[in-house]
Amino acid sequence: MLNKLAGLFTGSGLLKSSKPSPEQLYLQENNIQFDLEQGYIVDGIVVNQLSERLAYFSNRKLNNFDDLKTLYFTAILINEKIDLEIASQRFVARLGNTEENLLQFKQIIQKLNDYYRNFLREK
Repeated sequence: MLNKLAGLFTGSGLLKSSKPSPEQLYLQENNIQFDLEQGYIVDGIVVNQLSERLAYFSNRKLNNFDDLKTLYFTAILINEKIDLEIASQRFVARLGNTEENLLQFKQIIQKLNDYYRNFLREK
């Protein structure tokens, strides 16, 4: 503790604190942000705006992207349903599903799951 305080006064602590943590680097590299009002933003998309699609693919287990732990454990089901819809080329019109936006949806889920697994999950 004393070293940290001394480091702040000598300036060496400022250099250490300006170096991004592995978690910060992951978030930057994968273009993930968190807004208190909107939730997670991935690649410029407010993912909670995709909540109807999430509810559909998770069999109503999830209504938003705020609970990354539940998303992590439900991802297999979600990915299977997305893959089935893409393979059959029968897209749910009311959700506006297309092959392109479903692949993008899978990528968003993958990024959030990797973030949860690597930085938030208790080991």
